[in-house]
Amino acid sequence: MLKAILFDISGVLHVDKRPIPGAVDLIASLQQKGVPMRFVTNTSRSTSYDIVNSLKKMGFEVSQDDIFTAPVAVKQVCEQRGLRPYFLIHPDLEAEFEDINQHDPNAVVLADAADRFDYAHLNKAFSLLINGAPLLGIGRNRYFKSCGQLQLDAGPFIDALEYAAEIEAEILGKPAAGFFHAAVTSLGCKPEEVLMIGDDVDADVIGAMEAGLQACLVRTGKYLPGDENKAGLATVAESVVEAIREVFYRSREAAET
Repeated sequence: MLKAILFDISGVLHVDKRPIPGAVDLIASLQQKGVPMRFVTNTSRSTSYDIVNSLKKMGFEVSQDDIFTAPVAVKQVCEQRGLRPYFLIHPDLEAEFEDINQHDPNAVVLADAADRFDYAHLNKAFSLLINGAPLLGIGRNRYFKSCGQLQLDAGPFIDALEYAAEIEAEILGKPAAGFFHAAVTSLGCKPEEVLMIGDDVDADVIGAMEAGLQACLVRTGKYLPGDENKAGLATVAESVVEAIREVFYRSREAAET
């Protein structure tokens, strides 16, 4: 029986800061019923603090403890391993890492860096990597949707640096199994008891299923026609509202009969 839920945020709960119809009331109803949940994201243009504030402005009542982000996972790894990263990240994310030692870098952390993905920044990262620095990726997403258009994410740039330096990046966000397992552990559940709802068939859906979770692909956000053909055994729903009604609640009803 499904006991808890992981929600991707952008594209699932909202698109360009506009809540998916019914999503605000849905989350409030689940909270009132005491359903354990986490809001998981690879977003690399906002700190966890900013994410909470943004969701609250849209009407979602969430706390920072509800948010599970890839940048926070990266920060924990850097602290645990004593890494001094060169951060090739978006300016809006710098505050998340301001207390990390960045002097004399011995690692590279790469996320969606927007206009910083130029030759000078990429070449500096490359120079560190060919001299033995590890490459940590916040996510390998190929693209995201913003202002109605698909835009390049960090994945293609990670691939380029891997190819140039002949190394393999360590991905610490979705679709890494460790990311999903850490989120599941925070809920006090087993992977098979948790439903992941996402709009990215690769990072959200396939990644979750490979980590042992159940998953549902929604036809909002970055979803493209044909993604359902890649989703395998995952359920497909028109929106997060239908996903909860047709997958989560039906699972619980079936277990009770």
